[in-house]
Amino acid sequence: MSISAATARLACDRSDWRGHAACRDADPELFLPDDDIRSARVQVKMAKLICRGCPVSATCLNWALAGGQGAGIWGGLTEDERRRLPRRGLLSASHRLARRGKS
Repeated sequence: MSISAATARLACDRSDWRGHAACRDADPELFLPDDDIRSARVQVKMAKLICRGCPVSATCLNWALAGGQGAGIWGGLTEDERRRLPRRGLLSASHRLARRGKS
């Protein structure tokens, strides 16, 4: 396991991050887009808006990547977007994404 992956796993082991998530009071279905393409686009956009202001989006993304979470939107990224992330530098990539969303 690389150092960045080990660091990500340690960060993800903290279960208290979910209590600080911006989505904690949102409908979970919002983060699992429908099969209908038009409806899914709206859901993705709304979910990403919530993730954009989330103080724990980097931790959420790391949790999803470390755990192999395939479905849904995690840390502001869709399934396809997460698949395209390079596996090396996992923690630094999610921090860059988090900073970009907050600017």
